[in-house]
Amino acid sequence: MEEFIIHTIIWTLALYGLFEIIKEIVYMYVYTKFKSDGTYLIVVAKNQEEYIENFLRTTLFKIIYGKEENLKNIFVADLNSVDNTREIIKRLSRENEYFNYISWKECKDIIDNINEK
Repeated sequence: MEEFIIHTIIWTLALYGLFEIIKEIVYMYVYTKFKSDGTYLIVVAKNQEEYIENFLRTTLFKIIYGKEENLKNIFVADLNSVDNTREIIKRLSRENEYFNYISWKECKDIIDNINEK
C-alpha cells in the first residue's frame, strides 16, 4: 500500500510538472510576438466605456501616421468592468492588429516577466 501511495505522489508531481511545461510553452508562443526593439504600451482600464474607444483610436492614429513609429503593440487589459469597456476593447482588438485584449492575469504575468529579465 505504501508503494502505491508513493507511486501516486510521484506520478501526480510528474503530471503537474508536465502541465507547467506545457503552460510555459503556450505562454512563450503567445507572447513571443514581442520584438527586441520598439515600445509596447500596456493600457489597463476599468469602467471607461465613455473614453476607452476614443483613447485607443487616438493612439492608433499616432501609430499609423508615424508620430509613434517605435510603438509596436498595444496590450489592453480590463479590470472586471461592470460597463461595456471589455466589449469595446475586444471589438477594437478584432478590428485592428495593433490592439491585443488580455486579461488582468495575463497583464500581470507580462509585467512580472519583464521585471525578471
